[in-house]
Amino acid sequence: MSPAEAQVRIIALRSEISHHDSLYYRRAQPEISDFDYDRLKRELADLEKQFPEAVASSGGASPTAQIGDDRTEGFARVKHRQAMTTLDNTYDEGELRDFHARMVKAFGTEELAYTVEPKIDGVAVSLTYEKGKLTRAVTRGDGEEGDDVTVNVRTLRGLPEKLTPPADLLAGALPDLIEIRGEIYLRDEEFRRINQLQEETGEAPYANPRNLAAGTLKQLDRNLVKSRRLEIVLYGLGACEPEPTALGIDSQTAFQEKLRAWGLPVVEKFWSVLGIDAVVSAIRELDALRRKFVYATDGAVVKLDAFAKQRVVGFRGTDAQGRAQEARKLSPRWACAYKFAPDRAETRVKAITIQVGRTGALTPVAELEPVLLAGTTVKRATLHNADEIARKDVRVGDSVLVEKAGEIIPAVVQVLVEKRPPTCEPYVFPTSCPVCGTPVVRAEGEVVWRCPNQECPEKVKRRIEHFTSKACLDIDGLGEEMVDLLLKQGLIKNAADIFDLKVEQLLPLKKSGEIWAGNLIKGIAARRTADLWRVIHGLGIPQVGAASAKDLARRFRSLDALVESSLDDVIKIDGFGEKTAESVRAWFNVPANRALIAELQHAGLNPTPPVATASAGAIAGKTIVLTGTLPTLSREQAAEKIEAAGGKVSTSVSKKTHYLLAGEEAGSKLEKAKSLGVAVIDEAEFLRLLAVGDSGE
Repeated sequence: MSPAEAQVRIIALRSEISHHDSLYYRRAQPEISDFDYDRLKRELADLEKQFPEAVASSGGASPTAQIGDDRTEGFARVKHRQAMTTLDNTYDEGELRDFHARMVKAFGTEELAYTVEPKIDGVAVSLTYEKGKLTRAVTRGDGEEGDDVTVNVRTLRGLPEKLTPPADLLAGALPDLIEIRGEIYLRDEEFRRINQLQEETGEAPYANPRNLAAGTLKQLDRNLVKSRRLEIVLYGLGACEPEPTALGIDSQTAFQEKLRAWGLPVVEKFWSVLGIDAVVSAIRELDALRRKFVYATDGAVVKLDAFAKQRVVGFRGTDAQGRAQEARKLSPRWACAYKFAPDRAETRVKAITIQVGRTGALTPVAELEPVLLAGTTVKRATLHNADEIARKDVRVGDSVLVEKAGEIIPAVVQVLVEKRPPTCEPYVFPTSCPVCGTPVVRAEGEVVWRCPNQECPEKVKRRIEHFTSKACLDIDGLGEEMVDLLLKQGLIKNAADIFDLKVEQLLPLKKSGEIWAGNLIKGIAARRTADLWRVIHGLGIPQVGAASAKDLARRFRSLDALVESSLDDVIKIDGFGEKTAESVRAWFNVPANRALIAELQHAGLNPTPPVATASAGAIAGKTIVLTGTLPTLSREQAAEKIEAAGGKVSTSVSKKTHYLLAGEEAGSKLEKAKSLGVAVIDEAEFLRLLAVGDSGE
């Protein structure tokens, strides 16, 4: 490549990287994976190093050493007391050993102490505690200043407003002021729940948990932020008054121990090792463990352990006196990030099919030649919507790269155009519903096409399947295949018809008809008094999942009261934002939906309101976390018993957890409970505690 060609490529790369920075940091809507983004940055850095004259003629200093800027409108700007820096990334073990070689040169010894931590794929934030109280939370921004998101961060689960003071005064008092850095994230199950709501409302699903966490943190509706259940993990030290050593903190290891002692959520696994071989070994161990963590991890962060040694090697981007020339360009010489290559596999698109959801949303799916990816065989990958297909130009017959986005959803990330057969034609998204033939529509501002026909057979089927599913009424024997059969035979037309089924209607459907039909009718009859929250969840109200359905059941205690409730009544429920409340009222304002409620009640559906919460007993007022597989109780059954006894079910272990109810294969939560001194109980002890509460002992 000539210098002139290098200059053209450098300018193009800078523009492309700037475009992706805006999508990633400001809009939380990246078009490419982290791996591809890092590849662009590496190409730019290599060109600038090889052609310095092209750098000068392309506008001077490169943005490659800068971090992205996540500042957005609507938030106050706050300057960090100590700059938030960015780490050098590598995917190569050789470069990791080069990093160690530089440290050896600086200190003259191979026996250097390092820490190895999970690199969390979340949203960077800095928390300020003054005299032990949380006073401010600020995003990374441009490294020098970020957005004040304190109001939203106060909704995070497991984050204390006050630091736990040391029991032993010799251990050091709480700092007058300290900046603690960490990552905000979403659990996989919460990500799936929110994406399901997105699909139900006809909105595009989020690409991965990191994007959703970033977008949520910048919402101006605090109730919406709270409803999405963000969490945080902390690991880094910023400004500190007095000096860290006065608090007994002289290393990254000591800082981790102090974070735990203060009751803050920390990384699930942390290695203190000696020498580069031990670092590599720890990274391999992390790679084997990371999919069991509650947050997504995309690599390992390696740091010199001793703060004194960190100060010796300092930062890139400082002058001869160690002063920062520009905070946004700072990167520590004493740390680096080793990133794991994404789980990708090449396969071929055999077909593109369209799924019709219960709200009519048309979702395109790539049917693939089976391929092994991250330990599982992948046969299908989401294509999200028509715009996504057009942007990537995915065609039937294409060879594609498939990646597990956020280690959850298989997605087509790249079309291998060079392998495209000449017979491949551009995909044309259907203009009518593939099931009922009704012309599809797309509302202004939406990306999803949908079938508007409320009587579309597929929409009817999906609604009934949801109503009878385990997550809702839980009618045993009435799964997807049976619902489909009942519809085809004309025995049901909606969810209410299920309760009018007779044994004689079912007898011809199976060889063992008499026994099977009798059991199914008994099972249906038993669900006439199903818990109210299950019925509400089963109605399929957009934005209302199981947790919201329980809140509605506790507030209104009957279907009639819920039907007649006002917007103000609903929005007063803790955790309900305006969007959710409006969705609830909009659903009940539809005449067809009110008619369905009336038909259900006429068919004998009489839901059971929630039991009044117990105010006394061994579990009342206690926070309990569930983990592992219990001998006789499902997690759902155990959670119901906890709530009925006046307890609270949490998904994360913290200092505020009273009990960890653990079964087989308890995993990382058990380790964390032990490290925090949280009482661990088995099912037998749990049932004994319940009995104590029931008997009033």
